[in-house]
Amino acid sequence: MTESGNGPLSGVRVVELAGIGPGPFAAMTLADLGADVVRVDRPGGVALGIDPACDLTNRNKRSVVADLKTPRGVERVLELAERADILIEGYRPGVAERLGIGPEVCLARNERLVYGRMTGWGQQGPLAGTAGHDISYIAVTGTLGMIGTPDAPPAVPANLLGDYAGGALYLVIGLLAALRHAAAPGGTGQVVDAAIVDGTAHLSSMIHGMLAAGGWQDRRGANLLDGGAPFYGTYRTADGGHMAVGALEPQFYAEFIRLLGVEGQVPERGDLASWDALRDAIAARFQERTRAEWTAVFEGTDACVAPVLSLREAPGHPHLAARGTFLDHGGLTQPAPAPRFSRTPGAVRRPPARPGADTEEIARDWSVPALLTDPPDIPPPTPEPPAADPARPGRPGEREVR
Repeated sequence: MTESGNGPLSGVRVVELAGIGPGPFAAMTLADLGADVVRVDRPGGVALGIDPACDLTNRNKRSVVADLKTPRGVERVLELAERADILIEGYRPGVAERLGIGPEVCLARNERLVYGRMTGWGQQGPLAGTAGHDISYIAVTGTLGMIGTPDAPPAVPANLLGDYAGGALYLVIGLLAALRHAAAPGGTGQVVDAAIVDGTAHLSSMIHGMLAAGGWQDRRGANLLDGGAPFYGTYRTADGGHMAVGALEPQFYAEFIRLLGVEGQVPERGDLASWDALRDAIAARFQERTRAEWTAVFEGTDACVAPVLSLREAPGHPHLAARGTFLDHGGLTQPAPAPRFSRTPGAVRRPPARPGADTEEIARDWSVPALLTDPPDIPPPTPEPPAADPARPGRPGEREVR
């Protein structure tokens, strides 16, 4: 019997070997959808630099602590892997094998296990053993170079594009596809190699098609969807706020120009040579009112204009509030599970897991009594993250995807 009682993945058991970034986010996504996720934390915790009680990527999970530098810790992971449907690790290539918990060993204990590997560069290739971060991975795929204005360096999209879109969500897709195969008659487990470079490149498929067709210039700020078009971008308002304009289709653009109050006063949008003048006219008009005033003008229309909100403002937006896009749980405002299901909805059931706090429950529910015979390894508070040491890539026990 598993801990989860709701969501389309209810009954699916997942072992997550603790790390940072896309691995935990992928495991959280599975947990939000009902999977019973057991996070195996290391003594001392992961050096993320925030209070574990606020680490939302660990919500809906339970935690045990195991020292994978010891035979006892390795055996505990293998016992959990025997009972799991999915295992997620985010080490550099070869680290899991050196620790004794690589895919060959785990699949020998559980032939239907789906073994998910989350890295930046992938399991093979000249850079596979080197350090990196989201910005490194999206840089070489060409996607970072598309973002920003032509007269400034590329803009950094936090770590959403690489770590989470190109990494974590592609890992989730791969895990669920492999899980379906494993559950089919005659199916077996397998390894899912999810690399951020692969997923991020895949996300740009449409752009590559447009490039091949001559409909996209290979430089930023010069295209329909990258801020090059004056009717697809952001504009500053009188109070220092911003409005986002996405009036691509002619009928939406006509509504936008009408409501903006410049109909018949600006160049035709089909005249590319006049785009700079059109952009200047739109910018000047937006400067005449505040963000709230422009929001009232465009709200509920087909002009495709929306206010640019901050992270703290977003939960209060009327549409998001009506849908319950954000929720409060345990005193933390956070995004709700997504997507939505009509019969098996996901939910936030538990606050972020504290390292080692759920050992007794997991030992009972997963039938691993040996977890209770181990000395308690509840780690001290998470220390400040140490400085990166690029001279020591891939050291044994490294938990990061980097």
